[in-house]
Amino acid sequence: MATGDQDRPLSDLPVPEAVPNGAAYQSERERALAFSARRRENYERYMASDRRSAVVDYMPVRLDFENVSRCNFRCTMCQVSDWPKGRRAADMSFDDFKAIVDQQYGLVEIKLQGMGEPTIQGDDFFRMIAYARSQAIWVRSVTNASLLHLKDNYKKLIDSGINELQISVDGADAETFTAIRRGAVFAQVMANCKLINAYCRELGIDRTKMWTVVQKANRHQLADLVRLSAELGFTNMVFSLNLTDWGSEIWRERNDAVTVESSFSYAEGLELIALGEAVGVRVRFWSVTDKYDTDTPAHLCPWPFERGYVSSDLRAVPCCIIASPEASDLGDARDFNATWFGETWRQFRQDHLDGNIPAVCKCCYKATGKP
Repeated sequence: MATGDQDRPLSDLPVPEAVPNGAAYQSERERALAFSARRRENYERYMASDRRSAVVDYMPVRLDFENVSRCNFRCTMCQVSDWPKGRRAADMSFDDFKAIVDQQYGLVEIKLQGMGEPTIQGDDFFRMIAYARSQAIWVRSVTNASLLHLKDNYKKLIDSGINELQISVDGADAETFTAIRRGAVFAQVMANCKLINAYCRELGIDRTKMWTVVQKANRHQLADLVRLSAELGFTNMVFSLNLTDWGSEIWRERNDAVTVESSFSYAEGLELIALGEAVGVRVRFWSVTDKYDTDTPAHLCPWPFERGYVSSDLRAVPCCIIASPEASDLGDARDFNATWFGETWRQFRQDHLDGNIPAVCKCCYKATGKP
């Protein structure tokens, strides 16, 4: 360990990379831009802008789509656990998804998942992925892996053409895992991780990434989680070091009580990276609170200027950290362009530029003093 590693900021740790690698991601980006002249022209306008103006002359280049706002788990750090029967709204239909994608010809990338378990929707979820891929859009999703064994879902998911799948694993044993991911069956999730990773190996592709939200309940298991990721067949894993508040003071209090980000060190991160290298897993770290600052426009959150989040009931939400129109609603997503170029979103951008960070956004900024 080099002298001074204990004092280096967590932001110096390596951040998540696309799977299988950056070169493949860039190749997909070029494929997306080559898909149509108007998509490339929109992207070039986006790149030519300073991306820090309240008035934009380009369509969003990325979007998050929440196909369902319901889940079969009640995770301790997640706002879904407060929703009646774990559900906020109706599912997004395939037709509504397709209509927005068709309108948004500037898209080069989407995440297809929001507050909930996307595979719970069934085949329409896989149809959405396949349709986006048919439009040369790079697609990422997130799953709790609980339903992958049913109806060959693990095959359908990979065969849909998905580019990256994050699988949430927050404990290295049944006791820890189920204490955080309430409603889970640990053995089934582990078996399903092995199942989908074996299928990827059979096809000769790499699509998955294990994702762990670090908190008090699993703080003692980080090394065990790296070893587990290798046992389950992952080649990539990420430790997410901070807990969001979903734009809610109640959730800020709850998650502040279990966050351990301030006790995690750069040196510890290096040890986990080295362990990962020894077992064949690339270990990376995510820490939102080290990303954004109001000191200069270049350090502001990029979301207001390049992307948004479409809730399952077709509302435009600022980002996946807020992830509910009940916390912040920028308008109707059925005509996303009207909302994107409209006054509400323009003022939202201006507030960021002026340093008047909206309350729902403050947990992602250093200036809040949050841990």
